[in-house]
Amino acid sequence: MDLVLDACDNYIFTPYVYPADLATNDWRRQALSLYIITTIGGYVMYITMATFSYFFVFDKLLMQHPKFLKNQVRLEIQYTCMVVPFMAIPTVSLFLLEVRGHSKLYYGVENGIYGWLFILLSTCTFLMFTDCFIYWIHRGLHNPLFYSWLHKPHHKWKIPSPYASHAFHPIDGFLQSVPYHIYPFLFPLNKILYLALFIFVNVWTVSIHDGDYRVPNILKPFINGSAHHTDHHLFYNYNYGQFFTLWDRVGGSFKNPSAFEGEAPGDAMRRMLAVKDN
Repeated sequence: MDLVLDACDNYIFTPYVYPADLATNDWRRQALSLYIITTIGGYVMYITMATFSYFFVFDKLLMQHPKFLKNQVRLEIQYTCMVVPFMAIPTVSLFLLEVRGHSKLYYGVENGIYGWLFILLSTCTFLMFTDCFIYWIHRGLHNPLFYSWLHKPHHKWKIPSPYASHAFHPIDGFLQSVPYHIYPFLFPLNKILYLALFIFVNVWTVSIHDGDYRVPNILKPFINGSAHHTDHHLFYNYNYGQFFTLWDRVGGSFKNPSAFEGEAPGDAMRRMLAVKDN
């Protein structure tokens, strides 16, 4: 995140926002700047990605489903816009530690151990690491001690639209993002790759709420996509994974998606409309 902070400092904060005598390495300035970047960036990514998915990917037929709430899209957007500034607060604390040099992030692609092969390896280990820990965090959030006050707001959307992707209680949203943030404190990770993965994670989060259940047949046993996550919203105690089905299979919470059996919510709506037309 220091690359983003440096760019904002050079082009926005230093010339237009902060007094000249406030050093760029002052931790208070860095914390405030990171909060601004995280909040505005969060809004921009959410609105941009969810809106693209809504207009070009999302199956609008799902909006006629009986479990799709009245004015649901507006409610999803309102809720997300309300919680993003609060979700940013704990996130900034981790970004600040990273910016101040406490992580293992590095810059450049060297010829030694941190070459292109390591970039590929880092991508794989990042996805496997975060998928594992998000599974257990997510499953823990379904414990009755936490579910009703922490995770239930996200399950208000039984038939989610892409705008539900970031509609979490702030603590819930932060907890499920923690594995992404702690990875570079434990393992070396390229800074550009880290930013790319950060964007990818947000794209993926939108994609598993978009109602597009298509997955190449060869990947269906392994990838946790929209079909799996739709069943999670409908049936609660299945398919907690983020990217892969591995930990659901290990943890006994895997459910073959209804969409793969011709029983997706959209399929039900099409049958219902076909009956009406006849």
